Amino acid sequence: MQVSKKMLALAGVAAVSLAAAPAFAHHSFAMFDSTKNTTLEGTIKEFQWTNPHSWVQIVVKDASGKDVEYSIEGGSPNGLARSGWKRTSLKPGDKAVLVMHPLKDGTAGGSLVTVSVNGVKVGGTGG
Repeated sequence: MQVSKKMLALAGVAAVSLAAAPAFAHHSFAMFDSTKNTTLEGTIKEFQWTNPHSWVQIVVKDASGKDVEYSIEGGSPNGLARSGWKRTSLKPGDKAVLVMHPLKDGTAGGSLVTVSVNGVKVGGTGG
């Protein structure tokens, strides 16, 4: 069986396209202001140990005393685990101090930098 040059070229293009697909699926962190750190003190509502990125839902009081829920994007479970995190590192009701890079548009969210529960830092960096 003879394979034409055209078929080899098409197979090569297909292989390169498939290999590049995961890179295209990963999003940018450009929406976060990495030049700023914002510290939040509040209560963990939920910790989502999910791929490709973990999420922390934390409820904080704003200046008027109103509860505001922030969605904080963290690293992958694999990366967090290598930094000492566990699926159970943050639990609903935990009192936490969280440092994040805020969203550039000012909405209640950001990229995780560090988090401490009861004064103890959890693992390494978040993202």
